[in-house]
Amino acid sequence: MSNDTDPVSDGQSMESLFAAYYPLFVMIAGTILNSFTLFVLSYSSFKKTKKQPTIHYMRAMAIFDILILYGWNFQHFLSSVYGFTLERYNIPSCKFFLPFGYFTVQTTAWLRVFVCLDRYLSLSRLHRTWFGHSKNVIIIILLTITTLLLFNLHIAIFGCFYAPDGTIDINSKLYVIFPLWDYINLAVYNFIPFIFMLVFNVGSIYHLIRLQKATTVQNSRIQHRSISIALLTSTFLFILLTLPANIIFSFFQSSTSSSVLHLVDGGLFTYHILSFPLYLITFNKFRKECFALITRGKITARIAPRINALTAS
Repeated sequence: MSNDTDPVSDGQSMESLFAAYYPLFVMIAGTILNSFTLFVLSYSSFKKTKKQPTIHYMRAMAIFDILILYGWNFQHFLSSVYGFTLERYNIPSCKFFLPFGYFTVQTTAWLRVFVCLDRYLSLSRLHRTWFGHSKNVIIIILLTITTLLLFNLHIAIFGCFYAPDGTIDINSKLYVIFPLWDYINLAVYNFIPFIFMLVFNVGSIYHLIRLQKATTVQNSRIQHRSISIALLTSTFLFILLTLPANIIFSFFQSSTSSSVLHLVDGGLFTYHILSFPLYLITFNKFRKECFALITRGKITARIAPRINALTAS
């Protein structure tokens, strides 16, 4: 998925400049927006995770949506502007950043799979299942992270060595890692999660429609509707924006124009800065908490100088 390009020069087109510096914009904007999302989700209204354990998934996704921007996205910026990547800078950085890119994208995909499962079970079951308890959600998140970390660990152990010409070869001396691992990543990051997300989302939509006609007996589950719409929208966008990029980079990179490659690549990483605006639009509780935080901040900014003046006097 990592692609090396020539550094930009003064004579290059606006398209080249945009393609070079857009990853930097995504990295800065994504770090700010996802950090604020994590801050809001850690505030008082969302601390009662026993009632809504899905918040654990949302926090974990916010963290990995930050980390993912410092993998391949950051490599694309370095490659376009400075003509090098950390994956080929030296052996230690190669052994860290090469598996880091695969690990982060796969983890964020499977966290979203479990979010879809959680929403489906919350909407389709009258009583909470094993997957719906706060402690078990944390276990699922930790197992997902650990499993995918071990899954990609062989790249750090066996990959990256100096070729006879002095350059860094990202393959292994014992076996060929690439391009095979790109095809495996396509399945683990996109195809398999896509199938699970589609199945769970279709089931969730079916039960959301049923809840529109819910009786008073079912009203205890209607509280899940807002957060379900927010997360369903997020997972559908994940499929829409990440799948084309991974298919093109895995199978058609050599025959695809640079404009198309930059477009789909930008779409892939843009997805990971969209959680905040998506939650703000579709998740009512999140929106209220954001406005409350902003209001409190303004009131504090106005009152603090007066308190300081009274204290001084």
